Amino acid sequence: MKNKLTFIASILTMILLLVGCSTGNESEDGDNGEKEKGRKDKIVIKFSHVGTPASIKGMAADKFAELVDEKTDGAVEVEVFPSSQLYGDNDELDALISGNVQMINPSVSKLVKLDQRWQFADLPYIFEDSDHVHRFFESDLAKELLESEQLTNSGILGLTFWENGFKNFSNDKHVMTTPEDFKGMKFRAQAGNVLEAQFKMLSAGNTTVPWGETYSALQQGVADGAEATANMMDTASFHEVQDHLTLSEHGRVDYAVLVNKEFWEGIPDDLRGKVHEALIEATEYEWGIAKEFNDESLENLKNGGMEVTELSEDEKSKIKEALQPVYDQFRDKITPELIDGISELSK
Repeated sequence: MKNKLTFIASILTMILLLVGCSTGNESEDGDNGEKEKGRKDKIVIKFSHVGTPASIKGMAADKFAELVDEKTDGAVEVEVFPSSQLYGDNDELDALISGNVQMINPSVSKLVKLDQRWQFADLPYIFEDSDHVHRFFESDLAKELLESEQLTNSGILGLTFWENGFKNFSNDKHVMTTPEDFKGMKFRAQAGNVLEAQFKMLSAGNTTVPWGETYSALQQGVADGAEATANMMDTASFHEVQDHLTLSEHGRVDYAVLVNKEFWEGIPDDLRGKVHEALIEATEYEWGIAKEFNDESLENLKNGGMEVTELSEDEKSKIKEALQPVYDQFRDKITPELIDGISELSK
């Protein structure tokens, strides 16, 4: 965990240095004036996300708000808006760019609209286990994505990664252990060409219902199933509308913590440093609870009546083989360098 914190700190410190350079040409009087203004007027960060307060990202966002209040003595306030209260899956990124909110933590694949390389996050079985994921989070590959011109030119700074966990398949029809078991069913999934191709390879369909509407979509039969982490399913009460859960661990749900660049650069240096410290600690907390929460959620889903099926290595291998053509289809768009680089981190 110490190494992880060092990596997070290095990214955020570099961002702070870059911001400091961009504002360092002001006169001493001007700097003092800005600091005085920062002391007179409380700085408010509207932090919008689509998860419930009890979700992993929800708990982390609340922890971040608490830490910011402590470290800045109330000079900076983080107002957390969970459960798509302000913006949903489809419009929160635009809201950040326009400055209607100051921070969001969307699924990383949402950044595909700015940079095609972020489609890596939807590739099936690209990560072997949690250690592989963490090595990627700590890598230069991840750092380059967060600091890319595609983001900064859009008015966004990528600060760090928060994790959720591995995705599994749920449905209300039957137990699924083979590629053939998916045929003819429709699954709720995030929007994305990679995910659309994934389900096509399984002879299934997908619908891009916003996460906040997924429960209703499953209840009303708009979708037969979904892919999500155990914690996401648990906090959305999937046990009430889904009978079967297959522990496929075929993909990931992870988040990028993003801030509006102009807003971030406008925070006085000393306060921005304290917010930076709070984010480092909140990230440590978030990474620490992710697996624990998913393990607890899996038990909750079982106790709620869902039939949980754990795949054998042979069964998982056959599903993985069926999905391999997805890599051939998207390798050039995501770039061989990124895909191969992530693969190398598994060793």
